[in-house]
Amino acid sequence: MQPVEPPRPVIVAETPPSLAWYHKLGSLLFIVVCFEVGVFLLVFPWLDYWNNNLIASLAPWVRGVWVSPFFRGALSGLGVVNMYISLAEVVRLRRPAADRLKESLL
Repeated sequence: MQPVEPPRPVIVAETPPSLAWYHKLGSLLFIVVCFEVGVFLLVFPWLDYWNNNLIASLAPWVRGVWVSPFFRGALSGLGVVNMYISLAEVVRLRRPAADRLKESLL
């Protein structure tokens, strides 16, 4: 006599809820803001305006950090991360509903 395998549960595929217009608008605004902040952080630390501000003139050690290429590079890296997040959100927003369904079943 062989052991009987219990039947596998049946997964019923539900249709994913469609996104309302305000969800899409919120995602679009998030994408635009993330992309703009990313471009700003990527470019602005390397412009001449960066050195002429109140933060750079507070204390000598603050100015040393402020004009450091490492600090500017770190801010530019944050800008790249923001741009990546915005592009990932575009891909997530444009993904077909069938892919979202597969992801929710896993």
